Amino acid sequence: MNALSSPSGSPSGAAGAPPGSSERGATRVIGLLGGIASGKSRVARLLAGPRGLVVDADLLAHEALDASEVRTRVRERFGERVLAPDGRVDRAALAQAVFSDREARTALESWIHPLVRAKISALLERARASGVPQVVLDVPLLLENDAEHRLGAACDTLIFVDAPESERERRARAQRGWTAGELRRREAAQLPLDRKRARAHHVLENRGDLDELDRAARELAARLGLS
Repeated sequence: MNALSSPSGSPSGAAGAPPGSSERGATRVIGLLGGIASGKSRVARLLAGPRGLVVDADLLAHEALDASEVRTRVRERFGERVLAPDGRVDRAALAQAVFSDREARTALESWIHPLVRAKISALLERARASGVPQVVLDVPLLLENDAEHRLGAACDTLIFVDAPESERERRARAQRGWTAGELRRREAAQLPLDRKRARAHHVLENRGDLDELDRAARELAARLGLS
């Protein structure tokens, strides 16, 4: 079943003010945590609502790969094997090339992350200036790279979306075409999920159908006073 809960006590090391502490009228910044294919993107849309903004870091990273300077560096480093017939970066081929090579992954991140950080910063600044009531950060490495982008510290609330690994594995294979074990291999390079959960102010347990998840997310939005 889907359930809504709050970890007991204050999250150890959690950045930002407690839920509900933002000044009235100020833009609330909500950070989502959780494993791959846990349902974060759906929760992000529900929490943002019609008046809010979702910042999708994966989408921004995909856009960064289309930047001419990044494509040039990718071609020089990895060759034609990671390019699609139209000359754009084949993300699946690139992922296979870098996820087993720490040095290559670090190089790729050094090209992409500055562009993504700049875009997120601009989106947040624009949202605050425009009076957007809430911004939901769907950023996979929100805590891992906080020393660089400081987005964790910018969050008023951190929410962990929890789903069983077996279900997340099924979704990743069905929706992303991943092979067995790929999800676990990729998550091994990230902060352990139990540590992410411990940092959250709230936990949404995604263990039922989509209707239950939607209902739990809307209940949480109401508790947080999101408009």
